[in-house]
Amino acid sequence: MKVPNSRIFAGAAVAALAVTTIVYSGGPAQALDNQLGLPAFGDLVVDQDHDQVYISGGSSSNGVVVTDLHGHVKKTITGQYGATGLALNADNHKLYVAQAAGDAISVIDTHTLKETDRYSTGARTCPTHLVRAGELLWFGHGCDGTWSGGVGRVKFPEPVEPDPSASPSASPSPSPTPSTPPKPTIDLNTQGDVRFQRAPLLAAHDDAAGPLVAAQLNLSLSTVYVYDIGESGELTTRTSGTAPGSNLNDISIDKYGQTLLTGAGSRNATQAYAIDDLSGRGSYYTGYYPVAVAAAPDDYHVANGVRATGDDIYVYETGGVVPERRIDITTDVLAPRGLVWSPDSETLYAVTQPAAGGAPTLHVIDNPTS
Repeated sequence: MKVPNSRIFAGAAVAALAVTTIVYSGGPAQALDNQLGLPAFGDLVVDQDHDQVYISGGSSSNGVVVTDLHGHVKKTITGQYGATGLALNADNHKLYVAQAAGDAISVIDTHTLKETDRYSTGARTCPTHLVRAGELLWFGHGCDGTWSGGVGRVKFPEPVEPDPSASPSASPSPSPTPSTPPKPTIDLNTQGDVRFQRAPLLAAHDDAAGPLVAAQLNLSLSTVYVYDIGESGELTTRTSGTAPGSNLNDISIDKYGQTLLTGAGSRNATQAYAIDDLSGRGSYYTGYYPVAVAAAPDDYHVANGVRATGDDIYVYETGGVVPERRIDITTDVLAPRGLVWSPDSETLYAVTQPAAGGAPTLHVIDNPTS
C-alpha cells in the first residue's frame, strides 16, 4: 500500500532515531554512535570510487543517508519520498533513488550529493526496486497488494556529438538560447501480460543484454522470471518458475550472469539455480528464514544471512560445503536484503534492525572471509 503523504511527513518530524554504525575488524566491535535518523531500511549501495555508502529508509522515509566506507555519516539527502531502491550509473557519477511514496525516480550527483533531476513514473505506480543493466535503468513498480506490479524501464537519450564538419561562423553570432536537455523515456509493464502482487524485486547482470531477473516477494509460492534484454530494450522471457519456494526475500546474480542465488523464508539454505532453466546448482546452508544473499563481485565467495539472534551471517567459498566464517552481529536481526559486498570484495556491509522492525544499524565487516 502506498504511504499517504501525511504519514510520511509525520514520520519525518519524529526526533532522530539513534542508529549505531559498527565496524568489525580483527579486534572487538567498535561503536561509532552515529545518528542516521532512518525509521526503517530500504536499500544499500556501496560507491567505492567516491568513498561513500548510500542507505535508504524505505517507503516510510524521506531520505537517503550517506556515510564514508567506514560508516561515518557525511550527509542526509532529504526530500526523497519513500526512498527505497538505489542504483548507480555506469561511471558512479549518479545515484538513482526509487521514491515508492513519491511516484518518481530521482537523480543524485554523487560528487555534490544534491538532487539534479527527477523522473515521474505516473500516479500510483510506487517505484520501489532499482537495478541497472548496461545503460538501461530498470525498476520494479506497483503498490503493495494491488496486483498491478510490473517491470519499468528508463531509457536515456543518446548524447548528441558535435558535428566536426561544421565550420565556425565568420562573424560572431548571438549566443543561442540554452535548450532543455531531453528527458529519458519511461515505460511501465515492459514484462508484458504478467502482473506481480507488488513491485517485483530485480537483479541484473551488468551486461546490456541481461539477464534481468524479476521476483515476486513474500508469496507462497514466489515466482521468478528471467528475461533477456534486446537491443532496443525489449524483454524476452528466457525461463520462469517457482523453484525458490515461498516467502522469497532476496535474490543475487553471480559475476558471470550464469547463476541465480535466492533466499526464501520457506527454506533452510540459500539455493543456487542455473539462470538458463532454473535447474539446481547446489545450496548454502543457513538454517531457516534466510533473508539476504550476496554474491561477491569477484565470484570467490557468497554471503548469506538469516533472521536469527544467533549467527546472522554465513560466508561461503563459492561452491563450498561449510562456511568459512560465521558472524554473530548483535541481538538484532538481519534486515531483508541487508547484505552488500564492496566492489573489491574485501568488505561486507550488513544492516540489522530490532526484531519488531524500526531503526536500522549499519555494520562494516572488514576481511569477512578470514
